[in-house]
This record gives sequence, C-alpha cells and structure tokens, in this order.
Amino acid sequence: MKISQNASLKAYNTFGIDIKAKTLISVKSLDELITVLKNNYAKDLFILGGGSNMLLTKNIEETVVHIDIKGIEVVEETEEFVFVKSNAGENWHEFVLHTLDNNWGGLENLSLIPGNVGTSPIQNIGAYGVELKDHFVSCNAINIQTLEIVNFTAEDCEFDYRNSVFKNKLKGKYIIISVIFRLTKVNHKLLTNYGSINEAIIEMGIAKPEIRDISNAVIQIRQQKLPNPKELGNSGSFFKNPVIKTTEFDILKKQFPDIPNYQVGEDSIKIPAGWLIDQAGLKGYREGDAGVHKNQALVLVNYGRATGEEILELSRKVQKEILSKFKIHLEPEVNII
Repeated sequence: MKISQNASLKAYNTFGIDIKAKTLISVKSLDELITVLKNNYAKDLFILGGGSNMLLTKNIEETVVHIDIKGIEVVEETEEFVFVKSNAGENWHEFVLHTLDNNWGGLENLSLIPGNVGTSPIQNIGAYGVELKDHFVSCNAINIQTLEIVNFTAEDCEFDYRNSVFKNKLKGKYIIISVIFRLTKVNHKLLTNYGSINEAIIEMGIAKPEIRDISNAVIQIRQQKLPNPKELGNSGSFFKNPVIKTTEFDILKKQFPDIPNYQVGEDSIKIPAGWLIDQAGLKGYREGDAGVHKNQALVLVNYGRATGEEILELSRKVQKEILSKFKIHLEPEVNII
C-alpha cells in the first residue's frame, strides 16, 4: 500500500490533466483495499482504476483509492470454453493479449481499448460489433460501506449500450475487484464485418484470418484513427453514438442522404457521433490546447496544457453545434468529475 499527500493525478488519467488529490492511496491486494475502506469508513472516497473514462475538472478533496490489484487465472474449463478471471487492476489491452496468447477467442475486437479490467463492466465497453457483456459471466464487487463481497451476474449488471447498474443505482456503492469471462477454445466466432476490419485483413494479405489477425487489424485501425494517450492526452470516444427513432432518422436521411447508420432495434437507429461532428466542420477544431482530433472527430484531445474545464467547454460547444445542425443531443461517454 502506498499513501501520498497532495499528489498529482496527471499520470493516473489518460487525458493527462494535472489535477491534485489531497490523499492518494494505491492498493495492490483485496486485504489492503479492505483495510483502507475500514479506516475511511466515514469519509467520501474517489475510486480510481485506469483513469481512461473520465475527465477531471477540479482537485479531488476525497481520499482517492487507486485499484492496482493484479492477477489472471482460469477458474473453469470445458472442451469448448474457458472461464478466465482477471483482477481489477489488470490493464485491459494486456489482458486481451494474454487471452490471444492462449488462443482464447472473444475479446479480439476489443483490442487496444484503454483502461483496466475492473472498470470495463461499468461502461460495458465495446468496439467493432462486440460488447463486454457478450463474454461476461460475472464480477465480484465489494460494498464500500458493509465490506460485503457480492457476485454480480450479467443480469444483475443490467448492461445496456455503454451503461450498467454501476453507472446508475449502484454508482459509488461498490468497487469491482475481479471479472470472469467465458471465452472460446475452439470454433472461434470471427466478427469482421463491422467497420473496416475486412479491408484491413485483405490489405494484410490474410485469406483465412484467426483471432490474432482480427486483433492486429483492430489495433492497426485504432492506431490510424485514434491518438495514443501516452503521446496525446485523450479518453478515447468522448461521446456515445446517439440512438434515434426510425421516424427521426427518415427525416435526417432526406436532408443528409449519405448519413451512415446501424439498425439496433425494430424502431431504433444508431448514428456515428464522429460523422456528425465531422459534418459540423469540427474535426481538427482547436481552442488553445483543447481540441477535436484531426483523424477521429469522436475523440477530444489535450495537446499538452489544457485543463479539464477547457476540454469540458469544448465538449459543450460540440454538443451545441450538433444539436443545432442535426437536432441530436450528444451524450458524453466519459464521466465528468
């Protein structure tokens, strides 16, 4: 356990915002976490994982607890499937690479997503036609007040598009400490039709792709479109892709015939938020060190010294422009702190 006072959180959030924490405690085991929770029972706590899905706009007065609990193990295995448990502090992409090293299929489309395993169910992370819930079995989480460890099934988590029970009625009440996934050992189901995965595979000269090839294609696509947080501060997709009614889409289609779309229900259409922002002329737009990325308009970036407030103001400008042009409200995917 490491305790620091007046600590900078710049290295703990992928936007690279230099915000201070009055007290920062990093825990590397469940026992350490329980000790911290016992000692801070009456205090407000700020739980920090990989720092990939947040925008910090102010100094943190609460005690910041950084979950750095590592470990991966197989908990069950059949001829077709393997059930793998990862502790919360494991880096998500490194965990995905671990599954590929063992030829376990399912998470390859989720390669190179920033953040840690422990926060992945909160957001129900997803990319290229796959969501975490598709391979999620359960997670263990500790009740911050009672210290009871509770097992949450997929049904308990109430997964939705970039959403879960942990972002709603259980927000701030539990800390996820481990997650179990069901992955394939044989007969891997390859999803290549979403986005430009097929094109990337063809360019690689691969006739019969395997799960590692899918991962490599996704990594290549993401690296071309998305900035590396270690080089340019960002939190990946800043906004959710809006879902609108078919009747609303039909009206938009008449005005914008080339608008890309994905059917997500009998009466619902998903529109790529990045396309909307690009069409509004905001791709590459910059105010000081806060900007919209030049290659992927869905990503807001910190060019070096932007404050969280400056990035937040930029996001509001984007929302205002999209609402004015398309009558669509963009909802942030990141948590605004």
